[in-house]
Amino acid sequence: MTALSAITGRDDARISPWLLAWVTVLAATVALFFLKDQMPWAFKYPRSMIIPLRGVLNDSMKWLMDSADLGLFTFKELTRFLSWVIEQPYNLVKSLLSVGFLEGQGSYAVEVFPRMSWVAIIIAVILLGRYAKDWKLGALAGICFLYLALFDQWDSAMVTLSSIVIAVPFGVAGGLLLGIAGYRYRWFNQALVPVLDLMQTVPVFAYLVPILIMFGFSPVSAMIATIIYAMPPMVRVTMLALEQVPEEVVEAGRMAGCSENQMLWKVQIPSVMHTLMIGVNQVVMLSLNMVIIASMIGAGGLGFDVLSALKRLQIGQGIEAGLAITLLAIAMDRVSQALARRPPPVHGETVGKWYQRHPYILMALGAVAVTWFLGMFTPAMDAVPDALKITTGSFWGDVVKWININYFDQLDAVKNFLLLNLMIPFKRFLLTLPWVGVVAMVALAGYQLGGWRLSLLTGLLTVFLAVVGLWPKAMVTVYLCGISVMLVCLIGIPIGVASARNERLHRIVGVVIDTLQTLPSFVYLMPVVMLFRVGDFAAMLAVVAYAIVPAIRYTDHGIRNVPPHLVEAATQAGCTRRQLLWKVQMPIALPEIMLGINQTIMMALAMLVITALVGTRELGQEVYMALARAETGRGLVAGVSVAFIAIIADRLIGAWARQRKQELGLD
Repeated sequence: MTALSAITGRDDARISPWLLAWVTVLAATVALFFLKDQMPWAFKYPRSMIIPLRGVLNDSMKWLMDSADLGLFTFKELTRFLSWVIEQPYNLVKSLLSVGFLEGQGSYAVEVFPRMSWVAIIIAVILLGRYAKDWKLGALAGICFLYLALFDQWDSAMVTLSSIVIAVPFGVAGGLLLGIAGYRYRWFNQALVPVLDLMQTVPVFAYLVPILIMFGFSPVSAMIATIIYAMPPMVRVTMLALEQVPEEVVEAGRMAGCSENQMLWKVQIPSVMHTLMIGVNQVVMLSLNMVIIASMIGAGGLGFDVLSALKRLQIGQGIEAGLAITLLAIAMDRVSQALARRPPPVHGETVGKWYQRHPYILMALGAVAVTWFLGMFTPAMDAVPDALKITTGSFWGDVVKWININYFDQLDAVKNFLLLNLMIPFKRFLLTLPWVGVVAMVALAGYQLGGWRLSLLTGLLTVFLAVVGLWPKAMVTVYLCGISVMLVCLIGIPIGVASARNERLHRIVGVVIDTLQTLPSFVYLMPVVMLFRVGDFAAMLAVVAYAIVPAIRYTDHGIRNVPPHLVEAATQAGCTRRQLLWKVQMPIALPEIMLGINQTIMMALAMLVITALVGTRELGQEVYMALARAETGRGLVAGVSVAFIAIIADRLIGAWARQRKQELGLD
């Protein structure tokens, strides 16, 4: 079936068996309401049948830390050793960038050698940008770091950068080794992929509880959580890159007599280095995404500043610290991308002495040496002078105060209207649904879209939410996620369509969504809480702002990627611009748009865990309470429940998109 015929084709000859199946399931669900008194278990899962998974996990963690013996050492001793291994390079980098080299402890510590000057670091960043691409990139990176200095974020930024500098190599190395193992051994690949899916869908908060118990409250614990969170993309990129090594490259290595290890490290890895650098870029960005959350277990730095500002509702300070994280992310993202695209040196091209081959390293070392020497006589070289520092904290606070004074009634009216007429009714509707009926509908959708395997997977994952006693909170999560995604679609899809059809608007929208994507998730909470106070409405607005980017980006991409010959055929058939959009472009782009909505759902669920800080009562609250009380089982069960909701949505939407592409002849 062609794309155009699939769009317009109809089959009215008979009633679809799927329609009959859906009518039957819906009728049975409605019938349950009339039998509610006789079948109360269908609406509220019996407490006596709840699986005590939370307690089992708590006891397992306690045994692991107190009694687990691995032979030569206990599990607790192993965690302490791993903590020491990561702590040593971290302390070295932190001394170099942030606190200087000290002798003694606490208030008795004496500086024996100063840290790197802020001037030297900015010069080094500019030179790195020039080496990676050109002076424009160097200037951009330098401006980003100059902001950190001028807006009094330097000390916190250097603490954050110290943890990133250590976490990224560990994440890259671990991801590379796991990816190689997944590529070489099929059984390991099959076991690894589901684990990666869970790692990328389980809320980050759920990682923090067991890590906090195993490694204690410290920057090392925060780095370990960051490494776990940032590693999966590197694993996936490594497996994908090695699978795509050209056969002729492998054949050449075999002819040269390479062993298996030589083939890997001297032929395959070098040939896909550019692709692997994309994975490195992802590890860097995800590590920066963890900055604020990691501060909850001892990371410090910019994340701690944002979190403190949120708790005190100091919007100005929070925005400045959040923007510092964003600019740090932009600088590292652009430089790492440029390094990934940098052409490899031509064999035999690098001639001359060391200082001739590496002029930028030499200049950076010179800047460090000169500024260290000048710092002995000029304090301004060590710390940014107060006269140069700028702040906009009071300005943002005054803006929010002015809005509240002049528009409080209007904002409150909008909030109450949406709460009373949309949010609360939808929430009550989901909470009154029988869990048995919801399981049946999800399983039927899985069977229709992907066969019995998908039906069994989605059905069992839905049942899990009930048998662990989290069904009501799971429905509140679905309610907040559903409302937010609906608003995202109403706002984001039209913007994406307009962007796809107007080149100038496309460039403007691109800049805006790139900025939104780099802002830390916590930054979205501060203005909505100050304008609308805590509760579901503030959480919904934060989720919409955070999760709108994929809806816009995928819609734009989908419309632009409609095959040109179909657009030309529709134009020759006399379609107007509006008809072309609604009858050709939108139907063909719909699978791509749905994939964007799928990503929106993933981001919405991730953000909902964070919105527990502003009073929502869903699965995110369970995860947050588990962190506050150090309850491993509670956090993991709630985190896995969020992950299962994400997996259900991902599998169903992915199956629909594949089916639709096949119908349109685009696959």
